[in-house]
Amino acid sequence: MVILPVLDVMGGRVVRGVAGRRERYRPVVSTLTASSEPSAVAAAFACTFGFNELYVADLDAIGGAAPARDLYARLRADGFRLWVDAGVRQAQQAVELARDGIERVVIGLETVCGPDALATAVAALGERVAFSLDLYEGRPLGDVSAWRATDAEGIAAQAVGIGVRRLIVLDLANVGMAAGPGSEGLCSRLAQAYPDVTCYAGGGVRNGADLRRMKAAGLHGALVASALHDGHLSRDDLVGL
Repeated sequence: MVILPVLDVMGGRVVRGVAGRRERYRPVVSTLTASSEPSAVAAAFACTFGFNELYVADLDAIGGAAPARDLYARLRADGFRLWVDAGVRQAQQAVELARDGIERVVIGLETVCGPDALATAVAALGERVAFSLDLYEGRPLGDVSAWRATDAEGIAAQAVGIGVRRLIVLDLANVGMAAGPGSEGLCSRLAQAYPDVTCYAGGGVRNGADLRRMKAAGLHGALVASALHDGHLSRDDLVGL
């Protein structure tokens, strides 16, 4: 099972997510490092866990600002492979991120204009695109009026039909709440329905037991942040996943 450590970045600092309420996000307090500077947090992830792949949620860009390209370049220069959610709305933005060398361009339901933009990005970039099925308490986020269905499974089905081969289920209501991911049922159904799609989930992972349940549900990977910072996951917990 792939563990993707998450850097939620806002105002140049790594912040702690709180149920998607971004006005409440504050610089992260971590057992791994005294710094909230992204490069320092990334280095702590690498030193403690051996991670060389990061998921960067550029919260400023998701809110409409320009992507933090200098930050991405620094992290890549430090040897990290990146998944980046920079609030892609149109396909051209995804193409530009790929030209910058971003290994996985995340296109989120919360921000993308609709399935046509997603389809154009997938046609251009193929498996470098990961589609994030952004939810809040199980309900799709963003303007879903252009999608054929407005429920999570229907949107996932259309995304897979478009050609998406990496699917992330991210329920923002669970982020940073230490209440468990809560999306295993949906994830299990998606994994069974689309065996040729690699499925990931994020939001609420607390410990190794949660990760083992997610793996049993058929998930290929998990996005994790708070449990790493709080010391609730150790390197030993990740062995054998």
